[in-house]
Amino acid sequence: MEFKMTDKGFETSVEYGTLQISGDAEYGYRPFKLLVSSVAVCSGGVLRKVLERMRMPYDDISVQAKVTRVEDEANRVSDIHLHFVIKGVELSQEKVEKAIKVTRKNCSMVQSVKDSINITESFEIVA
Repeated sequence: MEFKMTDKGFETSVEYGTLQISGDAEYGYRPFKLLVSSVAVCSGGVLRKVLERMRMPYDDISVQAKVTRVEDEANRVSDIHLHFVIKGVELSQEKVEKAIKVTRKNCSMVQSVKDSINITESFEIVA
């Protein structure tokens, strides 16, 4: 990937168009939001695959991310809590809990940041 400077940030060309990145949300995606999005969406995608392999039918998955930042340390991301809302009718709490653990181990983004950002997960099953 190559990132080119613009008047208000940077941009890169990706398969789906141009990605604008800026510290100012008025001019592009903020870097910390891209980081959190990568962790959340990677986890959601891996969870989807794990549930399918476990033959656990579901109707929908959404991921809510709560972020904690440390102002005194360059406003770094210190914690990301992922809350999975899984819609389905015959989902077992125990099996979903196991699926979340497998997801954590297999998500490349979580594994990439686990030693610098505290990642936690929770879930709920809705009908």
